[in-house]
Amino acid sequence: MVTAPPGSAVPRLVVAAPSSGSGKTTVATGLMAALTARGLAVSPHKVGPDYIDPGYHALATGRLGRNLDAYMCGPGLVGPLFVNGARGCDIAVVEGVMGLYDGAAGEGELASTAHVAKLLRAPVVLVVDASSQSRSVAALVHGFVSWDPEVRIGGVILNKVASDRHEALLREAMDSVGVPVLGVLRRAPRVGVPSRHLGLVPVAERGSEAVGAVAAMAAQVADGCDVEALVGLARSAGVLSCAGWDAGEVLASSSPPPLPVPSPGAAPPDPAAGPRPRPRTRPRTPDGPRRVAVAGGAAFTFSYAEHSELLAAAGAEVVVFDPLRDEELPEGTGGLVIGGGFPEVYASELSANEGLRKSVAELALSGAPVAAECAGLLYLCRELDGLPMCGVLDASARMSDRLTLGYRDAVAVSDSALAVAGTRMRGHEFHRTTVEPGAGATPAWGMRTSERRVEGFVERGVHASYLHTHWAAEPGVARRFVERCRTS
Repeated sequence: MVTAPPGSAVPRLVVAAPSSGSGKTTVATGLMAALTARGLAVSPHKVGPDYIDPGYHALATGRLGRNLDAYMCGPGLVGPLFVNGARGCDIAVVEGVMGLYDGAAGEGELASTAHVAKLLRAPVVLVVDASSQSRSVAALVHGFVSWDPEVRIGGVILNKVASDRHEALLREAMDSVGVPVLGVLRRAPRVGVPSRHLGLVPVAERGSEAVGAVAAMAAQVADGCDVEALVGLARSAGVLSCAGWDAGEVLASSSPPPLPVPSPGAAPPDPAAGPRPRPRTRPRTPDGPRRVAVAGGAAFTFSYAEHSELLAAAGAEVVVFDPLRDEELPEGTGGLVIGGGFPEVYASELSANEGLRKSVAELALSGAPVAAECAGLLYLCRELDGLPMCGVLDASARMSDRLTLGYRDAVAVSDSALAVAGTRMRGHEFHRTTVEPGAGATPAWGMRTSERRVEGFVERGVHASYLHTHWAAEPGVARRFVERCRTS
């Protein structure tokens, strides 16, 4: 019987590239699937705030894909979060973000793939798009190898190679660099994954097509890469001198937050005609079940695994529901979390589910805690692209031509179900929609930028904003939210 090493010693490697579009996702996901097919327990990770790639990683490995973000969580949590995810695994594969040395704007190496690789003491495999070059590939790789001596590039995978002749030229050029070629992948359109305005189309929207795509990636990596050499490289990673992050231990060691204070302001409008409905989804007594409903399904696929783990550790019963299918919130719901996703793609179906829209409005009107990020914000609005939504917020949402993208340094403007005023959190925005107005009478966040803008809504127990946050950086958020489920 083979015993998996502890998370701090698990073999691991980072799949990086000189730029986006080079083939990181194909190689990382394909390698995860190929290793899983060999009977290994593979721990999948993604550098940065991306929610979509981890869905493909989960499909490839049968384990939750987890993010490692040195900006939102801080460099000190990268190792512990990795160790937590890698517990009980034989090997870990970490997919990078953008180009190897691209990090948070104006912050040097912070949150770059190179930064995370150094924090993990992990070797790097560089995936190079060789489709329009031959000998120049050697100069490119040499530059990446020499840029930061602390980053150990242990091998190269040449992607989009046209022919045997092209491969021979590339290998000859790479001989002069001293970096081994660990794989050569030919051009293969069948491995392609469709994209949309915010990146790849999520796994939850593609069903069997996603399964086929992952299988094709695995076959391409198994055929074109030296998998044994990649495993050997992963085994050369250094041991991490940190304990694994644990939701229960983190909450137990932190001080309890003050009880939440209901925010002032007008009550959100009732989307239904006639008198306000009586809430049906609240616990019957203050000591009733602290059940937290978390939106899932194809329209709401953006979430971090640690959020549900923290809610559960804080005493909540976490129940996932699908706003496209379920006509009411789960029985006994005392709090609601609606993360990110693509509600604009499913606006008609979400609008047609009038029963659930009313159920969400009832819960919000009762004062129960509701945490909504990005897609969740849109769903709580009066309308989205002209179609009725939940009507919890007196705001209108629509698609736009402008992409809003980037890390944000934010401060809670007021007390809410998530945080006390003055709480500082780092987050990420990524959307092609706009909400009018962009902030309520009591905003959620003040952005620490040159614009000093406020954003989002705090009304009754509702906290709705475009900002994606990672609760592992501020675990008291989860405990405060669950406490509000009991006391509101």
